[in-house]
Amino acid sequence: MATTITTHAFARAGLVGNPSDGYFGKTISFIIRNHRATVTLREYDKFEVIPGEDDLAEFDSVYDFLANQKLYGYYGGMRLILAAVKKFNEFFDNKGSPLPDKKFRISYHSDVPRLVGMAGSSAIITATMRALLQFYEVEIAKAELPSLILSIENDELGIAAGLQDRVIQVYEGITYMDFDRRLVESRGYGEYEEITPPSPPPLYVAYDPDRAKISGVPHSNLRKRWIEGDAIVHQTMQDFRALVDRARIALEAGDWPRLSECIDENFELRRRIMPLSPEYTRMVDVARSTGASAHFSGSGGAIAGLCDEAKYPAMVEALEKIGCTVFRPQVYQ
Repeated sequence: MATTITTHAFARAGLVGNPSDGYFGKTISFIIRNHRATVTLREYDKFEVIPGEDDLAEFDSVYDFLANQKLYGYYGGMRLILAAVKKFNEFFDNKGSPLPDKKFRISYHSDVPRLVGMAGSSAIITATMRALLQFYEVEIAKAELPSLILSIENDELGIAAGLQDRVIQVYEGITYMDFDRRLVESRGYGEYEEITPPSPPPLYVAYDPDRAKISGVPHSNLRKRWIEGDAIVHQTMQDFRALVDRARIALEAGDWPRLSECIDENFELRRRIMPLSPEYTRMVDVARSTGASAHFSGSGGAIAGLCDEAKYPAMVEALEKIGCTVFRPQVYQ
């Protein structure tokens, strides 16, 4: 009987260091087990990818289609899976270890909120890679896997992205990442280390799907300034590295007030180098007004920070008034 393989990859949030991961910076991120992408693979008599909800081309009207296309493009998750299968096979071909000609049916489902910076696309790819590794009974070094996943998005699909999302989705928990330029350019990946604080930090995540936005426009300008040698951008990326080191010390010591200071400072560094929409900064301002720390957890549409139990109800109420969903992330199993 054919074996059914089911794998998962979870949403994520950047805790400190955003958006320096694509600029040889440092970051700390955490996994969000509340939301996940699931891939199911079963040996079959042909290769077949089952369309998901986002792949269906049925709309209430042409105007609904146009609005959907503006946000999501022309493709759903099928292109992510197809690209993953292609690059997976190429990886082993290039190593001189081609995979056997096995056929399978693969499907996916995801409840990761769309376009709010929780890494829904890379979650589908990561879950696909885990399924393929099990199916073919092969291995890819843990430190190398995020770079392969990133190449699927960057090289195969033309999606602008950095390593951070893929690293935390592979390593899970709370993970420290150093994207030192010499390491990344010489071997293709940085130094990654899972962090176990003395007690769970009082994390929260908030997002507003109505503020969903594709991150390519502000990030493309940042990339241009970086390439052109903009002094402020380059200095800020160094400042992010120092900030993450301070945040790591606070995290490992369970010093939540100091970690909150680092989270708030991260937002100010981001503001220094990127135009920030008032709709997004309002989320941060509202959270901070209740005593929580806050910054963008990704490319926009979601925030993350620390909030103790005494202040949490007031923060939830304040953010819900402006249309946000707020929750405590499940980081560990």
